[in-house]
Amino acid sequence: MSNWFYAANGQQQGPFGDAQIRDLIANGTVRPDTLVWTEGMAGWQKAAEVPGLMPAGGPPPMSMGGAPPMMGAGPGGMATGNAIAADLPVWGLFGRALVYVIGVSFVIPAPWVATWLYRWFVSRVHVPGRPNLSFTGQVGDIWWVFVLLGLSNYIGIYDQTYQIIGFILQAVLGYLVLRWVLSNLASNGQKLPIAFTGSIWAYIGWQILIPISFLTIIGWAWVVTAMARWICRNISGTRREVVFNGTGLQVLWRTLAFVFASIFIIPIPWMMRWFVRWYISQFALAPRGAAYA
Repeated sequence: MSNWFYAANGQQQGPFGDAQIRDLIANGTVRPDTLVWTEGMAGWQKAAEVPGLMPAGGPPPMSMGGAPPMMGAGPGGMATGNAIAADLPVWGLFGRALVYVIGVSFVIPAPWVATWLYRWFVSRVHVPGRPNLSFTGQVGDIWWVFVLLGLSNYIGIYDQTYQIIGFILQAVLGYLVLRWVLSNLASNGQKLPIAFTGSIWAYIGWQILIPISFLTIIGWAWVVTAMARWICRNISGTRREVVFNGTGLQVLWRTLAFVFASIFIIPIPWMMRWFVRWYISQFALAPRGAAYA
């Protein structure tokens, strides 16, 4: 059974099974000019252009005008490509995140729980033109990084003068994890030639700038957004460019909504999925040279 996605009101909807997508076509929700995508397709296409999807004599196209729904607008209004999506069950995400936090806290299990989490998470991400995405990293690759990450949480507990050391150490380790994850992505079982080429010093600088920006009360959201775009610009080995379409204001209000709802404890699993799915959907693919032009 295929997993189908379609675009509506500028948002990605799905996934839907074969029977569900045909029901949506039958009731007019998915029309001939609606953009759709499923595993194996190189990119988003109008439903009428997908062989065998639309029945003969289907409903007439409805003009939507403007850019296709899944083409976000980046700085300067430049179209920024097909959005990435994540199919994350509420309890699957929350349970694994909880196990990861516990595993890292106990230090020794950290490499196993981290690798286990990344494998599951990547398998739930849908990238147009890259079917069956998977993570090929092994526990033994950089096990010492995750052990140090676990230990770094305890630096400065009894002596605050060491907290800055722990913070910088976490930034260095986070950089190594980012490079490891991106270099171990595969599609249909074939490893992708992706690499992160950003400077470790620039990465540490961003990590330092984020807490400093909290002094401005709301400026941190724009710093987080700028860092996401910097990371995207330093991803190499892809035919298309990875871009981040989210804005500082969007990051700000969604983060505040998540924090506020978490005060009530019970909504945490649902709010976590809502926030993570939105954040992932802000990453998209665009022809190289088109983004930020």
